[in-house]
Formats: sequence, C-alpha cells, structure tokens
Amino acid sequence: MFPRGVTIFAITRQGVKTAAKIKDVLTKNNINCTIRAPRKYAQKGVIPLEKKLGDAVREAFSYVDAIVAVMATGIIVRTIAPLLKSKMSDPAVVCVDVSGRFAISLVSGHLGGANKLTKIIAQGLEAVPVITTASDVLGKQSVDELATELHCTVINPQSLVAVNSAIVNEQELVLVLSGTAKISLNKISSYKVKTAENIKHAIEIVNSFDAGVIITNEENLVDELSKPATILKPKTITVGMGSRKKVSVEDIVETVSSALSKANITVERVDRLATVDIKKDSLSMLNAAKKLGLNLEFISIKELGSFRHKDLSADSQVVKEKIGVGGVCEQAALIVAGKNPKLIMKKMKSKGVTVAIASGE
Repeated sequence: MFPRGVTIFAITRQGVKTAAKIKDVLTKNNINCTIRAPRKYAQKGVIPLEKKLGDAVREAFSYVDAIVAVMATGIIVRTIAPLLKSKMSDPAVVCVDVSGRFAISLVSGHLGGANKLTKIIAQGLEAVPVITTASDVLGKQSVDELATELHCTVINPQSLVAVNSAIVNEQELVLVLSGTAKISLNKISSYKVKTAENIKHAIEIVNSFDAGVIITNEENLVDELSKPATILKPKTITVGMGSRKKVSVEDIVETVSSALSKANITVERVDRLATVDIKKDSLSMLNAAKKLGLNLEFISIKELGSFRHKDLSADSQVVKEKIGVGGVCEQAALIVAGKNPKLIMKKMKSKGVTVAIASGE
C-alpha cells in the first residue's frame, strides 16, 4: 500500500521531532516517506519547505498516496478543504498532534487507506488512534474497505452512502459473486455470501435483501436494481519479474509468493505474470510460471524503455548497462495491468529475483 509514498508535513520544532519518529515507523513498515518542514526547523533527512504550507500540500495532493500532518487539526483541515474532490481519488490524510499522543484519520479512511495508516502510526508511536468512520467504530466492514481489500473498482460510487448506511444500521445485506469473478472469500466479513450464474441472477438475489454488493466482471445492469447495491469489478492483478541469469525455479516461486503474501494477495487472484522478452528462453522463468499456474507474458526492451508512469522507481544503472533499460519488473507489471494501472507493491529483491505487483482496470 502507498506505492507513491507518504509526505509528512511538520511546521514546528517539536513537530519535526515527532515527524522523524513517524518516518521511522513507516520505514519499518516498508512505506516510503519524506518529511517537509520550514527551513529553520529542518534537520538531517528533512526537506526544507520553500513555499507556503498550502501550496506544498496542494502539490503533494497530486503525487503521493498519503499526507501526514503533524500539527493542529484546524490547520490541516483548512489547508486541504479547497483541495477535496472525491473519496474515490483524494489521498489519505492523517493528522498527528506535535507530541505524538493522537493519530487521527481525516480523509479517505477506507479507499485511500487513512484508517490503516492511522493504526500503523498509532501502534508505532504508542499513540491513540482516532478513527470515526461508523463501520470501523462498530467493527463492521464498509463497502469502501471491502473494495480496497479485494482490489476492486467501485462502478457506481453514488451507491456507497446507502449501502454503508444499511451496514451500520444492521439491515440484512448480501454479497453476491457473479459469473467468473475471482475473489478470496477469507477477506469478506459482515456479509451473507451467495453466488450467481450471471449479473441478472445476482440482481434478483440482491433485490430480495435490504441492500447488497455485487462483484462481477460482466456488464452491469444497475437500472434493474430495486434495492441499494454497490457494483464492484475486480481489478486485473499482475506480477512483473526480473532476474539474474542463474536463478532457480524455487527462488523465483519463493520471491513471487513472498511478495504476494506481503501484499495480502493470493496467487489465485493474480491474472498474469510479465517480464522482459530476453527471458523467452529462460527455463527457470517458464517453469516458475508453470508451477504458479500462471501465463507469462514477454515485453520488449523497447516498450519497457519507452514506458513512463508516476509510480516507477528510479532507474537502476546496473540493469540499464546490462540490458539497455533501467528497470523491468515495475514496468512489466504496469504495462500488462490494463487501463489506469497502479503499483500495489514496488520492486522487491530477493535471491537474484525482483518482483513488483500492479493492478489495473
């Protein structure tokens, strides 16, 4: 989570000290982050703010997954208010007081991951997590949270308020898996789960409950719903791979499996593997893909080299000198992920193998 990183803003001397502690916590959780603060309070590892806080936060809104504001809630609330557009696209925003006693989830609690980030920070600082979304307070799984956990796109976001309201008011809800949708049932709670042959059958089931969720890859017939229902479409999940010449099948399988485990994704949920086309004759790669039960796609060096995306890590000069491009696994995963691709996990290295995970629509 948070592949584009987290920016921590602090505006006081004590706030910078707390920000440094938060950075340590996030780094230990493999979350990339930076600290920004006024030059007079900047220390090692802190990027000086060369512009007003509002301008810096506005800039960060477009390129990071989350913002942590070490300051009074009033300051950050007034700062982000003009920037808010939709829970579907706004980054997570968490506020931490300068003493590090409270971590408060402010914006994009579920879809953006602010609630999860709040819990990570609070645990690391031994602070009190403050999460006010009704479903979390009641220990229930909201539709937003479900969509994030299952890596699904919300097709009809206008339904979220009504369905989440049904959840917190303990109405009778159903979750319907329709058609060929691949979903891990162990991530689903607070819902009665049923299966349907197709979307029409799924709608019939939902219409017999107070509200529901339909997970489907099919074309949606939202107009035929007579009850509140959210339609979720599973995103494509892809794994990009790179490796040294002499790696074993076991090393590749183990590294891919480890990366998927860290991302909390089952191998059954993965749609495809991808790597550079110079690996077409690599028996290790081919046999590892076969062992994982997945198709392996090959991307040309030219396509990898020309691909640009905001989630990509900096080029590796070693890789560039060897094959002519600065990276393989992240580029490959994003290229085969489809529309609006996004990295779920940046490149992870182990035993001569690099792995990255992406999702797309």
